[in-house]
This record gives sequence, C-alpha cells and structure tokens, in this order.
Amino acid sequence: MSERFFSSKEAAEITGCSLRQLQYWRERGVVVPPISATGTGRSIYYSRSELAELAVMEYWLSVGLSFEVAARALQALKQKAPDFSAPGVPKRFMLVWNRKRKDFRLEEFEREEAIAFLDKGQPVIPVCLDVIHQQLNNRLDRNNYA
Repeated sequence: MSERFFSSKEAAEITGCSLRQLQYWRERGVVVPPISATGTGRSIYYSRSELAELAVMEYWLSVGLSFEVAARALQALKQKAPDFSAPGVPKRFMLVWNRKRKDFRLEEFEREEAIAFLDKGQPVIPVCLDVIHQQLNNRLDRNNYA
C-alpha cells in the first residue's frame, strides 16, 4: 500500500492552517514538503508526517507562541523524537520557560515536574502528540482522506 500525499489545499483543510501559512512556513524552511515538477507547474504534496508537523505548528501558534519560538520548538521536537509524526506515538512533551536564556526548552512531559515548574511560576506548555494524531485521524476520516 503506497503512502497518501495531500495537496496544499487538502493540507490546509485537514490541519486548519491557511494556504498563506503553508507557503510562509515552506519559505522559512519550517515544514518543507517535496516539490514535484509535473505538467506545466510545480506541485507541492504533503505526507502524513508533514501534516503532523503542520498540526504541531498550528497548535503552538494557537496557544500564543511566536512563529520563531514555535519553529525552534518544532526543530527541537524533531531532534528529540524523530518519530513524533508517526501515528500511534504516544509521546507527550512540554515547553518550559528557561529564565536564564529567556527562551523555552523542550522536555518530555512529566506531570509532577510540570506542576513543580508551575508552582515556581514558570510557564509550561504541553504538547500531546497522541491527541494531535487523533485529531488528524478524525479530520482525515471525516473528509474521506483516509
């Protein structure tokens, strides 16, 4: 069974991103799908793993992170968990504010540790990859993309 790829329009519908966001993120090198030269133009198709990357970016932007911080967090996530975009990966992570660097750092989510950070007044932003994958699956099923 071959992997299914999604056009930019489909990727935008599935992830809730705008077409302009997808273009901007490609231009900035954040989520860059392969471009195939077909016909008279160039077609851009996103794999399922790239949909997961888009969904993570959309999530972090929706909770108020700047584009720059969200992009760095996505790169950190790709390094810490290269398989994060594979369906069924139950990993959960959190972004924790680092006062010395004045930036967030990515750590594996541990409830007690998150509470301890919050008790110290340090912001914690969880990212639940299993929830993101479930939402993607629901959208794919609902739109008959599966």
